[in-house]
Amino acid sequence: MRPRDLSANAPYVPGRGAEEVARDLGMEPEELVKLSSNENPHGPSPAAVDAASRAVADAHVYPTAAHADLTERLADEWDVDPEQVWVGPGADGALDYLSRATLDPGDRVLVPSPGFAYYGMSARYHHGSVAEYPLSKADGFAQTAEGVLDAYDGERIVYVTTPHNPTGSVLEREELRALLDGVDDRTLVVVDEAYGEYSDEPSAVELLDARDDLAVTRTFSKAYGLAGLRIGYAVVPESWADAYARVNTPFAANVAALAAASAALDDDDHVERSVESARWARAFLAAELDAPTFDTAANFVLADVGDGTAVAERAQQRGVIVRDTTSFGLPGCVRVSCGTESETRRAVEVLNDVLAEREAVTDASATGMGTEPGSGGGA
Repeated sequence: MRPRDLSANAPYVPGRGAEEVARDLGMEPEELVKLSSNENPHGPSPAAVDAASRAVADAHVYPTAAHADLTERLADEWDVDPEQVWVGPGADGALDYLSRATLDPGDRVLVPSPGFAYYGMSARYHHGSVAEYPLSKADGFAQTAEGVLDAYDGERIVYVTTPHNPTGSVLEREELRALLDGVDDRTLVVVDEAYGEYSDEPSAVELLDARDDLAVTRTFSKAYGLAGLRIGYAVVPESWADAYARVNTPFAANVAALAAASAALDDDDHVERSVESARWARAFLAAELDAPTFDTAANFVLADVGDGTAVAERAQQRGVIVRDTTSFGLPGCVRVSCGTESETRRAVEVLNDVLAEREAVTDASATGMGTEPGSGGGA
């Protein structure tokens, strides 16, 4: 027996792990700078590590089905009722819960292009279909209500990512209001704020008091440094509260993740340090990288390097792993996560060397002095 046809699902292409790359290159993992997955280079809060370690002692006991402790902590954080907080295994899990609660077979969702592949994957898993609205490189991937509504045709869910991955652009508050006012009553607007802590834009959660057509997803994977524990959540309208028990996976979040997330919420200093570090790194990348970059409010920078695959491969051979964004539909770009100061400086040095070599080869080819198979334009 074979699974049903999943060919319509674009594959999700995550960044490769440092251990895997090091093995291929014959290097030790600590010799590499991995800036391909938008992880927190400072790791998790020490308080979160301690809490997770203590929780593992009770790993033989199932977590509470409603994840009550973390749910109540998040409800207090956002000034909502606990029933409005849907904890899941990463923000992906929360996105899946929203699809389960919203979509009937044949319903269509509207997603950004370029964008996070899982929006469409989740819809198709629930027998829905997918339409796209474009974000244009020509205008710096600006996000506007008009841009979304021009492509909107009554879809059941409209996804917005702010800050957006892989570009870092934001949908400003007034644009979000205009989008919410412009869609039909049956449409749910899902605002993915996975990188929200890095942005100065206020969270869309603040609009939930007055809306029943809005849900917001967030994660502990980025600013909180808990990517390996897979813990995230959605905040939903009050009228949706009782749906959680019907759509969530039993015991979806593990005890270590729940304990770590609760502790991480209390360590404001760690989050502030992580955010400030990312702000320095993205400013340094924009100023020092010998390639055009795009304005970003996240913990990464998108750079237009001419040939993302070639640049990413050559940088990796020199021990710096960045994300080739071809899978996002941006083959000319790479996405560089914000590392520590030393990691970011090394990444810029290596990338600039790669770009300079490519430019020299291009110049030599243009003057008939030599060619390099597969070489393309520089920055």
